[in-house]
Amino acid sequence: MSIDELTTTITGMYRSLGDRSAFDAHLHPDLTIWESDADRLLTGLAALDELRDRRAAEATGPAPVTVAPEQLHAESWDDTGLVRYVLRARHADDRPDVCFRVTDVLRRDDAGWRIVHHHAEAVR
Repeated sequence: MSIDELTTTITGMYRSLGDRSAFDAHLHPDLTIWESDADRLLTGLAALDELRDRRAAEATGPAPVTVAPEQLHAESWDDTGLVRYVLRARHADDRPDVCFRVTDVLRRDDAGWRIVHHHAEAVR
């Protein structure tokens, strides 16, 4: 197993941001999620969709022009992988970048490497 497979999975996922089905192909349907703006542990894609819809309804200003992982650190054990990184959202206007510290746990199955747990914390 190459560590490159894990980092390629993460970077590919964010390159597909905006195409929900392509993005979600990198996620296990039963994943769990901790997010800074969620008050509880989210479980499954339906809970993620609710969070996405709430964020869209509350959004002010234009969306970021890029969202990309940086400083990726990955390791694996058999069919389990761990990737830690900084996720940076850049805006076209004068707003500062928004960054998150992220830890993703991935599992390899017949569909390839997919995230089974995502933990993101806003950096203030």
